[in-house]
Amino acid sequence: MASHIVGYPRMGPKRELKFALESFWDGKSSAEELQKVATDLRSSIWKQMADAGIKFIPSNTFSYYDQVLDATAMLGAVPPRYGWNGGEIGFDIYFSMARGNASVPAMEMTKWFDTNYHYIVPELGPDVKFSYASHKAVDEYKEAKALGIETVPIIVGPVSYLLLSKPAKGVEKSFSLLSLIDKILPVYKEVVAELKAAGARWIQFDEPKLVMDLDAHELQAFTHAYLELEATLSGVHVLIETYFADVPAEAFKTLTSLKGVSGFGFDLVRGTKTLDLIKVGFPLGKFLFAGVVDGRNIWANDLAASLDTLHALEAIVGKDKVVVSTSCSLLHTAVDLVNEPKLDKEIKSWLAFAAQKVLEVNALAKALAGHRDEAFFSSNALAHASRKSSPRVINEAVQEAAAALKGSDHRRATNVSARLDAQQKKLNLPILPTTTIGSFPQTQDLRRVRREYKAKKISEDDYVKSIKEEINKVVKIQEELDIDVLVHGEPERNDMVEYFGEQLSGFAFTANGWVQSYGSRCVKPPIIYGDVSRPKAMTVFWLSMAQSMTKRPMKGMLTGPVTILNWSFVRNDQPRHETCYQIALAIKDEVEDLEKAGITVIQIDEAALREGLPLRKSEHSFYLDWAVHSFRITNCGVQDTTQIHTHMCYSNFNDIIHSIINMDADVITIENSRSDEKLLSVFREGVKYGAGIGPGVYDIHSPRIPSTEEIADRIKKMLAVLECNFLWVNPDCGLKTRKYSEVKPALSNMVAAAKVHRTELASAK
Repeated sequence: MASHIVGYPRMGPKRELKFALESFWDGKSSAEELQKVATDLRSSIWKQMADAGIKFIPSNTFSYYDQVLDATAMLGAVPPRYGWNGGEIGFDIYFSMARGNASVPAMEMTKWFDTNYHYIVPELGPDVKFSYASHKAVDEYKEAKALGIETVPIIVGPVSYLLLSKPAKGVEKSFSLLSLIDKILPVYKEVVAELKAAGARWIQFDEPKLVMDLDAHELQAFTHAYLELEATLSGVHVLIETYFADVPAEAFKTLTSLKGVSGFGFDLVRGTKTLDLIKVGFPLGKFLFAGVVDGRNIWANDLAASLDTLHALEAIVGKDKVVVSTSCSLLHTAVDLVNEPKLDKEIKSWLAFAAQKVLEVNALAKALAGHRDEAFFSSNALAHASRKSSPRVINEAVQEAAAALKGSDHRRATNVSARLDAQQKKLNLPILPTTTIGSFPQTQDLRRVRREYKAKKISEDDYVKSIKEEINKVVKIQEELDIDVLVHGEPERNDMVEYFGEQLSGFAFTANGWVQSYGSRCVKPPIIYGDVSRPKAMTVFWLSMAQSMTKRPMKGMLTGPVTILNWSFVRNDQPRHETCYQIALAIKDEVEDLEKAGITVIQIDEAALREGLPLRKSEHSFYLDWAVHSFRITNCGVQDTTQIHTHMCYSNFNDIIHSIINMDADVITIENSRSDEKLLSVFREGVKYGAGIGPGVYDIHSPRIPSTEEIADRIKKMLAVLECNFLWVNPDCGLKTRKYSEVKPALSNMVAAAKVHRTELASAK
């Protein structure tokens, strides 16, 4: 009976690691106290899986920030600016790379494939001296073994690591990262040798890049790397794990031909085409780790259907060669339904969080071995029948409205140039207008007020009074800083998606369904279980209140349909684009109500539009068509004088810049500073953007406060490739995770930098 878990959530059922990290970063607790929390969480996870009967239990999936940064530490690939002088990498260097410090900025952070998880991008070049500088993989294996639990250490594979990296600053963009393969393999050999000496029987290398469109040179790198490792890998079983999509035919051929490999893991939820490749070309005598339990969504597995798939695979690869697995790490799902006593019972019966998915994997493995738990399977079948027949899932009016969208591209009637002229006459903004992205710091007092209101410990009047005071404070701060287009700070919102989902039909919410996004940042994705509509206005009350406090334009702040979709657990009983169109119609109603209430600038965030881009190029066009169309639906009915903004963050946008232009927003604010301003390169290469654009001038995910001179230098670089009439000045993202002691001086320096350039531009006329 063989069962396997690719990875497991690290934050803990009540976000224990989040709070321990933040306490350590704030200097309120010691490294030893942080390590104690981590040790307790790891041991709890391992014991839980062992008790559930899982055979292949993962280790080294626990991380203080992210697994790619862990690999960077393992390889000693620390950029020189962090002043590392060799030896075992400790928290000081590790967290400086992740978050920056008072003197140097953090490394770039970007999305992990098409998920809402993020990783720290390695910065590499020909002069990097790799060395074995973090023994975490071996230490965690030994830690589990001391508890009497045999685990499978998991390491980011050498080729995927290089392909996930970027050339360091000052290194030619054309530099071949794969040319470093022979420099990093000696470190991998040391790690493997130590794991073997410690008694490891299996080692898992994650090579998710194999699901991407790779050329012959990139595929050859896999063949070369594992041929070089073959002698070192002798005496230990090796699993190569892939996930998030099907493996292309050429990559499948390369993968299944690798030397020294015992087993191959595939995502058979998002990669169903891989099944066809397995049927005709799986190597004899190898183990197939079949990812039939979805690691990225929270719906209960269809156990009967999965068992049929497993039996079919068993007939192909051999009776004892199929290992039941998750499709990917369970990092991307919530931890445990046990922590949801208030969740609607019917909806709860349709779900499986990480802890329940472990049980599903084990139940399938037992059934495959001839020991089917009839009660477990029967309960599962009843839950699926309940979901299919529940009247709360389908709303005929919503279905009809979404179907009626066909046949129109929903563009605004006037082109963007004419709209911008009309808007400027109404708004009368200065050159290089300043704004922020939406949220302001979420203080402990503010969180307490929301918590007490939700628990009905304070009245609605007291709640409204408190939120009004907070909005007034934020408005005054912005006026004192002389920011041009204001925001209300979003004090009524804990999360940008959760806030809207709570007010839309078809959504359900958890109390503790937290999922890690990056570092200590956790999100609580809503569950879209049915058709979506907007019963009533969601933001008009607060934004009208905020606008009444100032004569300056107040931005309405909404989350766009694609981002709500991509940052939710989405129903899997209809195509994603159909659900997205339903959300778009609901947001359209809100946009038009805001306009009627006198809000003349409305931001519709699409922070996750790029994140949802399929991993294979052949699927890009279809996704971008419906995603961009969904955004246009939201604002196609507003007047020319209403300025529509959108915001995007932390992804590589250069390859979809034409789709971004096709969104037809009046202004886009977009992450730029943490990614070494690579966004600007697309404009240097000749792309013309005829709308307003605000590439972020400083990184809000670091506590570091940029100087006026530093921000002015960034603006100067932007003005070299963008017209001053179109350029906006703003931070990279919202400010909710920062403190006022950081926000005020940073924004003051930002406004000062904008004024420096306004003066220069005026004198140049």
